Amino acid sequence: MTAYSPAVSCSAALLLLVGCATTTSATPTASAGPSKAQITILYDAFGKDSAMKKDWGYAALVEYGGKRILFDSGNNPEILAQNAKAKDVDLSNLDFVVMSHRHGDHMGGLAYLLRVNPKVKIYSPKEGFGVYGADLPSTFYRKDPSLPPEQRYYGGAPPDIMRFGSAWPGANFQLVDKTVEIASDIHLISSVSDKPGTLELHELSLAINTPDGMVLVVGCSHPGIDKIVEAASTINPRIHLIAGGFHLVVASNLDIEKIVTTLHDTFKVQYVGPGHCTGEPAFTALRKAFGDRYLYAGLGTTLALSTSQN
Repeated sequence: MTAYSPAVSCSAALLLLVGCATTTSATPTASAGPSKAQITILYDAFGKDSAMKKDWGYAALVEYGGKRILFDSGNNPEILAQNAKAKDVDLSNLDFVVMSHRHGDHMGGLAYLLRVNPKVKIYSPKEGFGVYGADLPSTFYRKDPSLPPEQRYYGGAPPDIMRFGSAWPGANFQLVDKTVEIASDIHLISSVSDKPGTLELHELSLAINTPDGMVLVVGCSHPGIDKIVEAASTINPRIHLIAGGFHLVVASNLDIEKIVTTLHDTFKVQYVGPGHCTGEPAFTALRKAFGDRYLYAGLGTTLALSTSQN
């Protein structure tokens, strides 16, 4: 594997990232060898690739440490299928899937995914009565032993754990409600939104601990991109790259500037590759703040990660 180089050449791979710029800081370069380290954007509403269809939603293929991970599945199964074919991505060959949250523009493509890969393990947020399935202890509801058995749930003898079905019967969902390492150096950050409109929404973010720092792939960042980064920094305070939706699409200029400053100055994030619900004004603000450390991440783009892992 090749390490990062301070001087960046205008190779075809680098054109996917930062173009023909030269920088004095370490810039992600294309990976080599069979063990890829990269993120390929399969679903978004902006991009350059004419063979891929733009639509509101998000999906990305993440490859690291020999693992192939689908992060979210976009909004429409036919569009996911078209875009995967255009990028020659085989979704029947995955190690696992991560669903960031329950919104349709991130899970709509599951119908196609489950057609081509029906048994793949799918990590998803655990919520009470959630769309991905759920379970609750039967102690969650109050009981009244004075009632006759026919008026009591389960005749007065409920199971210890009550299990509830998902919208995709038979799918191999693994429900997650806490931050956990699911493979070597690959973590899921579990967070819950306290924002109006998404109150109590559970969300998972993918965090990869690379030799150059933490790489974060986020779906919509409803709990706040700052809170997700803060949680990831407890694993590794060096945040190398954040890619995905920062959820600033309707934010005011003041709120955008606060988040950009927090990412740049407080957490000292090295690179950003924003997409999806980050929003056009936030694209502008992030590009201004990060300069050549702002990576274009439109539909079809491949963002190379650190290639210095063992």
